[in-house]
Amino acid sequence: MSEKSYLEKLFSLEGKVVIFTGAAGGIGSELCEGLAKAGAAIALCDINKERLEELKAKIVEAGGNASTHLLNVMDKNNIKTCVDEVVGQYGHIDVLVNCAGINKREGILDVEEETYDRIMDINLKGVFLVSQAVGHYMRTQNYGSIINIGSHNTGWVLGGCSVYAATKSGIVALTKAQAVEWAKFNIRANAISPGHIQTPLTTVTWQHPQRSKYLLDRIAMNRPGYPEDIVGTCILLASDASAYITGCEYRVDGGCIAGGQPWPYDTKY
Repeated sequence: MSEKSYLEKLFSLEGKVVIFTGAAGGIGSELCEGLAKAGAAIALCDINKERLEELKAKIVEAGGNASTHLLNVMDKNNIKTCVDEVVGQYGHIDVLVNCAGINKREGILDVEEETYDRIMDINLKGVFLVSQAVGHYMRTQNYGSIINIGSHNTGWVLGGCSVYAATKSGIVALTKAQAVEWAKFNIRANAISPGHIQTPLTTVTWQHPQRSKYLLDRIAMNRPGYPEDIVGTCILLASDASAYITGCEYRVDGGCIAGGQPWPYDTKY
């Protein structure tokens, strides 16, 4: 077997069906395109129907396979309907990527209960309910991979992100619980925690003179992350190359948690 054939066999997603929540988002859409290029059929799930159709068209035009499914992760009945629809169309679900999430940047003393509940419901309860629904199918199949999208805020919390950080930290704990409980069903669960990623929603932060400097000072690679930087890790965890990996949190952060930009130190270089 050639090197190319071996790598393709190891990392290929050919024949796998991926159900993807939050597919219409900046990070979600890039990951969907990447997984489709690796050979997976992508069930694009989100509340933004127009954006889903645009993404599907882009994937299909590039030679990929995708379908669109309306999903409100705060509606348990809708979750079941969506998952049943995906299973009915493809016959199985190999991978679940929980990417749906929201945030509202404000101080702890400013957070209204309604805001708290909405962020918690979408970011954490939604992940729990979707995982539960998909988990039932994966149990009967006796295999599956779950990839939950965490955040830099699980390890280093930014000001104004209290509720968001709590949900993402909860996702990492939930990931470990899934890994422990569902290993007997041959279901793996891992989390990807992106660092400071530049998307349309974070452009205002990266254009802010003080906030952008604050972030860059804390990133060892001295640049923002981009959605495409996360694709490789997602393909790894969706593929058979990670067959013995479960319960882990993968940080894609350019060396931020490791220590960021070093302080002045003695060196010839």
